[in-house]
Amino acid sequence: MRTWGGYVAKDAPLYLRPRVEPPLASLLGEARFLHSLVDALGSPLNVLLPEVVAENAARFLSVYRRHRLSGRVYFAHKANRSSALVRRLAACDPVAVGVDVASLRELRHALGCGFTGDRVMATGPKDPQFLWLAARVGATVNVDSAGELRQLVELVRGHGLSRTRVLARLSGFESDAGYGGVGTRVLSRGSRFGTPVAEAEALWSALEEHADAVELVGLAYHLDTTGLEEKARALERCVLLMDECRARGLTPGAVDIGGGFGVEYVAEAAEWERWTTALSEAVLGVRPPLTWRGHGYGLRAEGGTVRGTAALYPAHRTVAGPGYLDELLSRPAPALGRPPATLLLEHLNDLYIEPGRALVDQCGVSLARVLEVRRTSDAPDRYLVRLGMNAGDVSLEEHGVLVDPVLLPRDGAPGEPYGDGTGGDRPVGVHLVGNLCLEADLITRRLVYLPRLPSAGDVLAFVNTAGYAMDFHAHRAQRQPVARTVAVTREAGAWRWCPDEDYWPLIHPEKGPF
Repeated sequence: MRTWGGYVAKDAPLYLRPRVEPPLASLLGEARFLHSLVDALGSPLNVLLPEVVAENAARFLSVYRRHRLSGRVYFAHKANRSSALVRRLAACDPVAVGVDVASLRELRHALGCGFTGDRVMATGPKDPQFLWLAARVGATVNVDSAGELRQLVELVRGHGLSRTRVLARLSGFESDAGYGGVGTRVLSRGSRFGTPVAEAEALWSALEEHADAVELVGLAYHLDTTGLEEKARALERCVLLMDECRARGLTPGAVDIGGGFGVEYVAEAAEWERWTTALSEAVLGVRPPLTWRGHGYGLRAEGGTVRGTAALYPAHRTVAGPGYLDELLSRPAPALGRPPATLLLEHLNDLYIEPGRALVDQCGVSLARVLEVRRTSDAPDRYLVRLGMNAGDVSLEEHGVLVDPVLLPRDGAPGEPYGDGTGGDRPVGVHLVGNLCLEADLITRRLVYLPRLPSAGDVLAFVNTAGYAMDFHAHRAQRQPVARTVAVTREAGAWRWCPDEDYWPLIHPEKGPF
């Protein structure tokens, strides 16, 4: 990066280099091994590290211990279709680790991977078949409304099922001004899930009426925001509402705060700040475009001013994952002024969380072979790089995530995934395009800088794709192959792999965890 007195040159490469930690960093250093997997199994290819998901669960549970809290970490299954990840979590402490399923097939998959029904949380939109099996196996059902509760009650009674544990999911949390009846100012954004707090009376009445069929074990919320204050307010409100429920003879004992703990994708804050600043400059036209056909990611120029809001995930975050949970539990809650962890302890409440993206952080990488490299027609110093994958195979941008892939040259050199432009290589800007016959099939709309121009046969590794990226939008359009998935583990200094569906967390004295 060329600078003069702190000024960054307009033509300097705008990297968004990924955060890579062990053991994923070690795996990316094994270019020949990864090339051999792509040669054997095709492009695209998903590679998962199931041991990392167990380590991530342990990190979340360490936050529980730090605050002297009890409860359970539920993996949000929808983040990834893998069997290996779910099986590895099933082998964790059954008291502390569960799974959150949002469909009938997810429930069947979790049970087949080793989870017992009492470790399962059923969430999301539910049809009668999903509700029946959840109640049949003893799962906890996270109900969104009084109507859904009544549907569950009919199934329990009609089929002679055991009393089913339920959580009541709430939304529309009010400010502390609303607590005293002075006025209502809703701080949490609206959601199609959950019962608004202002309408919860009907839900409490239904729970009282049908206490023979369902047992209220707690209250829940999941807010689509990164705002700590808003989440702390909702947690505090749930603690107070639990007391109201107990006064009515109900017996809730847990608060489920959902997920949304975040992941740090980009390694350097300066690179993220530099790129987002440059995007605004490009939208204004004071520097060359950074994106395909001037795409602004939600920003636009009006009268010499940037308008709109960038629809981007905060790819560099100072607090994410277990650290975000720790911060949420530690900061004073708005109304009572005490940390949420203290409130949970004082009221003898357990804590449930449902991390998805954060629980599979650093668990996976998506590999794609370079098929073609050619210059663009509008800029001779920019290139189109066509990959053996399409936008559905690595849908980072679908979730607003911007992060550079790692170049793995076919010849195995250089050892570092990013160079500094020396030794004959120089950074180059490329547009990554997919294998579909569609103008819109762009792996990323932005100009991606690589340490050197790739060649056909090289592999690009998209890092940290296990959460909502590697298979969330995968499809078979134009009969292009959907990525296979493999699980890898490190044993005696070497990497071993097997198909995802063949991984089992079995410990053999000499063979390792297969």
